[in-house]
Amino acid sequence: MKINPFQAWRPAEGLAEKIATLPYDVMDRKQAAEMAAGNPRSFLHVTRSEIDLPEDSNPYDDAVYAKAKENFEKLKNGGSLRREDKPCLYLYSQQMGERIQYGVVALCNVADYESGKIKIHEKTRRAKEDDRTKHVDRTNSHTGPIFLTYRDNAAITALMQKTAQGKPLYHITAAGGILHTVWKIADSEAVQAAFQAVPAFYVADGHHRAASAVRVAQMRKKANPNHTGDEPYNWFLCVLFPAGQLKILPYNRVVFDLNGQTEQQFFQGLEKAFTVTATDKKMPAAPGAVCMYIDHKWFLLTPKEALPNDPVASLDVSVLQDRVLAPLLGIADPRESNRIDFVGGIHGTPELERRVNAGEAVVAFSLYPTTLDQLMAVADANLLMPPKSTWFEPKLRDGLLVNTVD
Repeated sequence: MKINPFQAWRPAEGLAEKIATLPYDVMDRKQAAEMAAGNPRSFLHVTRSEIDLPEDSNPYDDAVYAKAKENFEKLKNGGSLRREDKPCLYLYSQQMGERIQYGVVALCNVADYESGKIKIHEKTRRAKEDDRTKHVDRTNSHTGPIFLTYRDNAAITALMQKTAQGKPLYHITAAGGILHTVWKIADSEAVQAAFQAVPAFYVADGHHRAASAVRVAQMRKKANPNHTGDEPYNWFLCVLFPAGQLKILPYNRVVFDLNGQTEQQFFQGLEKAFTVTATDKKMPAAPGAVCMYIDHKWFLLTPKEALPNDPVASLDVSVLQDRVLAPLLGIADPRESNRIDFVGGIHGTPELERRVNAGEAVVAFSLYPTTLDQLMAVADANLLMPPKSTWFEPKLRDGLLVNTVD
């Protein structure tokens, strides 16, 4: 696979903790405004620039993207962000508790995405894709990296370990005690050469960012009669993590009603497709079953029919969708339904219990997390997972390394 170094815009000395933020899409407007309050250097003023406009502003109005560009230019021109002297690669580590993962920050090639060498597993929503396309185009930058993974490669791991022995550029502690560390890689050519042996990359998180970066490249290619393929817009910002270091958390569900059924009728429907057993377990011990919380009690749902030999249909999220949500609860498309919500695994099962006990939802489902092998199998088959199948934690930080498309 091809990767390229780049001249990053990055925080000036001592400002990384002030600038770095969570990705734009893990919060709503109110939360973003609260996070950025009193901190004019927060990168949320770029990625969620609507927080600097009236509260009733349309988040997709042209004024939002103009404000993003204005705020980005302020950070650059004011010295909060400085540009690297020459193109290079970076090493980025995240430590959550005892677990640590190392990734290479680099530019990946648009043509590799278009040809399927950078594999996806999720369908994007047009409105969200349009939003980030306008954001990339107007700010002329990739303000946050796309989270990619690849099958482990010993040579790359050895090069990362060598870099991690040096002095970091940044070492910051984010919310929840998560440590983010960035090093500059001294020998970019050796890392580039090692990645040539990797057959494919997989989008772990950031499908909308990836699709948007590619759309901007296609727009600029169409507008450039002298296009050669070497232009900066042919590359987009990524962090590449070996799959063996990553951990997927479950993406759980809560449903707000029983689709007009009584609880007894709902259970009768469940018992046609599952063995339903009362349990004190709040999470399945292995794939192939689902835990359900309703009326202050937990139940284990074990399918009566064997799972199909299919990389998508055999996923626990698919079993829940195909055998419970669609046929019993009438939720045919969870992307569009306002009767269901998704709860990232970082919040744990207590959040499921809280929402049901508070009457915010009627029933909750706790899933065993999708594995990296399952994700890759789906992507290799050119298939798509159901929405909200994976939750990666910790989240990358925006604003630590920014790529401008010039």
